[in-house]
Amino acid sequence: MTDEGKVRLDKWLWAARFFKTRAMAKAAIEGGKVQHQGERCKPGKEPRVGDVYEIRQGFDVRFVEIKAVSGQRRGAPEAQLLYEETAESVTRREEAAAKRKAMGAGMVISEHRPNKKQRRAIHRFRDEHNAPSGD
Repeated sequence: MTDEGKVRLDKWLWAARFFKTRAMAKAAIEGGKVQHQGERCKPGKEPRVGDVYEIRQGFDVRFVEIKAVSGQRRGAPEAQLLYEETAESVTRREEAAAKRKAMGAGMVISEHRPNKKQRRAIHRFRDEHNAPSGD
């Protein structure tokens, strides 16, 4: 699983399947979404076994420890052998996801767009309540 040659950080992130393309991995690194020991990294940095990286993706923040270095992208089961997420990181991510889910519980999201009749009713309602009063 370990390559003999040196591997860039953006290539390792791509091989470990954190990002779909190397360009996306590079953009995330340059944007400060990937940090090592609290400091920003460069795409050309060489990751070493035992290094811990902080990777931000959307709402999630993961702390991963490198277990193996590879520049070759393989299937997801093999890619997961390249790193191990810390237990604290997993619990923090799960708690944050549960909070986000609980906050959105009261939201009603329509399965479809309103039809013509419903749109007219919406416009009528809006016009009635936004009309200036003649007093």
